[in-house]
Amino acid sequence: MVEVMGIGGFILLVLDLWAIVSVLGSASGTGQKVLWVLLILVLPLLGFLAWLLFGPKAVAAR
Repeated sequence: MVEVMGIGGFILLVLDLWAIVSVLGSASGTGQKVLWVLLILVLPLLGFLAWLLFGPKAVAAR
């Protein structure tokens, strides 16, 4: 059981890092970026889900 929770926690960490990098690479203003990063850090699962549904995405490189 501990191993499953450890793997789940690691996956959530990777997803949160991906979300933070994406927020920082977005075209949003600095204030919005700070709020999104704080939300993801304070509430990892809920923050990630909120970002996934409503958050700014990184600008695609062309």
